[in-house]
Amino acid sequence: MSRNARFLAEGAYYHIMNRGNNKQITFKENSDYIKFTALLKKYLRPPEINIVHYVLMRNHYHLIIRLEKPQSLRHVMQKLNQTYARHFRSRYGGAGYFWQSRYKSFLIENGKYLLECGGYIELNPVRAGISAAPEDYPWSSYHYYGEGKRDGLITAANPEYERFSEDMQSRIDIYREYLKGRMNDRRKLERYFKNGVYGSELFESQMRDKGLIPVWSHAGRPKKKNN
Repeated sequence: MSRNARFLAEGAYYHIMNRGNNKQITFKENSDYIKFTALLKKYLRPPEINIVHYVLMRNHYHLIIRLEKPQSLRHVMQKLNQTYARHFRSRYGGAGYFWQSRYKSFLIENGKYLLECGGYIELNPVRAGISAAPEDYPWSSYHYYGEGKRDGLITAANPEYERFSEDMQSRIDIYREYLKGRMNDRRKLERYFKNGVYGSELFESQMRDKGLIPVWSHAGRPKKKNN
């Protein structure tokens, strides 16, 4: 069965994610997270692609990017996933598919929707019970937005975050309070994983008119048919 072509627009924001095949662990040690972040810096680079938010979980990752050169995304994501898979196999062994499937991409409307998605992925470790608070988890962009720390992966700050205040400490304080109210977003955001777009009804309608087709599936790789 042929795959639907991705809907990619210049200057648009996307939520990118991928997980280990059959939910297998993709990061076993700190050195694995370090390797993956190094590959992100190598392959997802401005001006073609800017990273806005991210979180690396034990068996999957989330990225929010601003895509300036749509035709570059397929190549860089292929290089990222393949190179890291080789790294993991060389260290720990194993065979077969490493990632569940090709990466998922979801279009995000700018404004409050982009801010909600950024907060959603940064709260993943808390919702998963891995950490008590987002600041306790080291592998996310929360430390950039919620603590004001430098982050070599963030190459374009969330514009909604920057609109909070001209003062950096005020932005940090507002963002922390904002995330406290976002813990119950899972149900609200589930639908956009099916629709392939997160935004207003008008935005969704406009994107569908331009060719956006829902692509999400929880099925993973297609099963082989018995002959």
